[in-house]
Amino acid sequence: MARSSAATPPDDSVDSEMVRYYAARADEYDDWYLRRGRYSHGQVHDEAWRSDLEAAAAWLASRPFEGRIVELAAGTGWWSPLLAAKGQLTLYDAAPEPLVKARLRLAQAGLRAEVGLRDAWAKSDRAVDGLFAGFWISHVARSRLDEFMSLAARWLVPGGLFAFIDSRSDPESGARDHRPPQDDVQARHLDDGSSFRVRKVFYEPAELEAALAGAGFNQIELITTERFFLLASARRG
Repeated sequence: MARSSAATPPDDSVDSEMVRYYAARADEYDDWYLRRGRYSHGQVHDEAWRSDLEAAAAWLASRPFEGRIVELAAGTGWWSPLLAAKGQLTLYDAAPEPLVKARLRLAQAGLRAEVGLRDAWAKSDRAVDGLFAGFWISHVARSRLDEFMSLAARWLVPGGLFAFIDSRSDPESGARDHRPPQDDVQARHLDDGSSFRVRKVFYEPAELEAALAGAGFNQIELITTERFFLLASARRG
């Protein structure tokens, strides 16, 4: 779907609800990665997921991150050990609850990083060598995609590396009781039965490439795994 400068402005209440959702989901978030409980879709689909997840991890491990690295919307820190092994990592999230899990994950891996509360939309306070976001771009409203890519560029020194991993549309990606998004907003349920609205935008590679180029990025690489993930990296011009 093409982006439009005349797109309807995003509903700020969805964004605030999304932060509450990820705070409440902290204890069960990794069930999604590990295909446990409501996130299991049977052996065939779960094996395909694990294969794609391994491919995404190998891709991220191959990215030439170094020096000072910032991870935005880090959540429970699934990708943080890979990044912390490459440089001086600072990871942020807008909710404190997932960051408790991230700290534990790093400690278990014998790695160190600075951890802090910060919204992904907060303006950069310094320029770093690398920036990463896992499953955040799909939470960015279409009308704000160019804005976020420009924000990402401002985080980086010239030549700095920006990479992100995100979702492709697949019916077996989320929980079994989740329906596809309507107008880029999805109803999400937790194990306790609570329900939240979450912005979920399945961008096409061409849309993301155009937004990256428009923000001044070059050396843009956008690839997909077999079913579930989109992988992107670029350098600030």
